[in-house]
Parts: sequence; structure tokens; C-alpha cells
Amino acid sequence: MLKKRIIPCLDIQGGRAVKGVNFVGIRDAGDPLELALKYANEGADELVFLDISATIEERKTLVPLVERIAAEIDIPFTVGGGIKSVEDARRLLQAGADKVSLNSSAVLRPQLITEIATEFGSQCVVVAVDAAFQNDEWVVFVKGGRESTGLVAKSWIAEAIAHGAGEILLTSISNDGTKNGFALDFTDEVSRESSVPVIASGGAGSEEHFEALFNNTRASAGLAASIFHDGLIPIPQLKKYLKDVNIQVR
Repeated sequence: MLKKRIIPCLDIQGGRAVKGVNFVGIRDAGDPLELALKYANEGADELVFLDISATIEERKTLVPLVERIAAEIDIPFTVGGGIKSVEDARRLLQAGADKVSLNSSAVLRPQLITEIATEFGSQCVVVAVDAAFQNDEWVVFVKGGRESTGLVAKSWIAEAIAHGAGEILLTSISNDGTKNGFALDFTDEVSRESSVPVIASGGAGSEEHFEALFNNTRASAGLAASIFHDGLIPIPQLKKYLKDVNIQVR
């Protein structure tokens, strides 16, 4: 069995790491370079950097910041936000990113997934899916969770994988920032049907939430932000807890 991954997420706005609840109520969480170094030194398996306002502000991801972070850390590094072309992806990969994350742009033009996967390999392409539970269905949202697409999440995920996505970053907007636990049923359903690794995001608030995630779903990784930013659960403490309950982590 593949060992599970623990992944801190840096949501970036205005050059700072930020965090909110249910994608709103954004607050400052610190300097992204300092946080990236801290997490790499603590044993994070990967890092995700999402420029959450790039699409809304119709601008490119902050390449200089990506370069500075990539120069200082030695763990895999995924970057997303405002990527609309193969050239946008190339710029970030050349700046030091190991993978790029597509969200709104992939929904708008699924062929973009194929184009980037063809150029750089599927292993470089993470499709981020932000979903909320509405009218008895998980629905995909874009533009930082501001706009419903009406797409059924499971259907969109299957389409994204068919277009070449090498990994799915699945975020429950309904759970995001609440610290009440991951959306287990949804994550289990998606991860069981997915032919590529699924990273679960949204709702982590305790070691037990990660234990439940890995015992009750086939997610390959758990992603969190506020519990790490606020120092509630240091990564070494989380990994020790998971090993003690017989969950294999890297």
C-alpha cells in the first residue's frame, strides 16, 4: 500500500498566506516563504501554493514568489491560480514548481488539461475541484468558490481524468476551515471511482480527522491549512499519531 501524504496548503492573496472559512472571511496567516520553509523542515511531504485571487483579478500567478519558495525547499511543490495556457504552466514549472493546479480554467476549457499533460506529462497536472453540497448533490464551484457551475462534481472529475489529469485536489467548500472534519462520504465516493490519486481538503481540525480520512476513504493525501498555520497540530506530531494508529505515512 502506498504511504499517505500530509500536505500543507498556502492560499496566497496579495503576496501573503491567508485563510478563511467556507472560502470567505479571509484573514492573514503569515509570510508564505517562512511558512513553506517551516513545513519543509517539519517533514511535510508536499506543498500546495494556490494564488486564490489570480483568476478573480485576471492576472498571472506570482512567479517571483514561486521562484523564491522553490529555491528554499526540497519537497514537491504544486502551484495554481490564473493558469490559462501551456505557456503559463511552463513559466511556473521553470520557476521551480513540480506540478501545476488547474481549476476555473479547466472547467472553462477542459482541453487545457490535455494540452499541459501532453507537453509536460500527466504527473504535472493537478485538477483542483471545489465542491459544495447543494440540493442533494455535490456541485462544482469556480472563481475561488464564488460561482456555481452547475456541474455534478463526480461527472466533472471523470471528465478531467479523461482529459489527462494526473491527480485530483478535492476540496469541500462546505467543510473548508470549519475544523469539523473532512467530507468523508464524498471523498470516499470520489476516491473509489478515481483512477488517479485524490488529495482530500477541507475541514481538518484534529489528528483523528486524518485518521478517519485514511481509514474510511481511499484518499492518498490529506491537505490542510489553518491547523498548521495556527500551530494547532505540528506536522511531526500528526505523523507520529498516524503511525501510532497503524496508518503508514511517508
